[in-house]
Amino acid sequence: MTETLDPEDNKIITLARSARARGGTPEGAAVRDETGRTYAATTVELPSLRLSALQAAVAMAVSSGAKSLEAAAIVTEADDPAEPDVAVVEDMGNGTLFLAAPDGSLKGRYI
Repeated sequence: MTETLDPEDNKIITLARSARARGGTPEGAAVRDETGRTYAATTVELPSLRLSALQAAVAMAVSSGAKSLEAAAIVTEADDPAEPDVAVVEDMGNGTLFLAAPDGSLKGRYI
């Protein structure tokens, strides 16, 4: 998919890629809240807690006072976002959800 993105949208894809690489996890995600603050996270897999990378990033944003999201990005090998990831973005006001490959190339835009 060839599409020119806003520099701020490219930034959250880059943050998600960096989180994924740093954590060595299958997914990385980043979100931008209504004030422009960004949060990045990776998949959490503990015996008592499992969160997708996007769920973890949204939890960080909400716990920091975010009321809505302007945009979210997931970097993954998957071809489509998981339903719970789409739902969490919808819970936060229907910001744009970007799905990107590990190399940062855009696979799709949702919501």
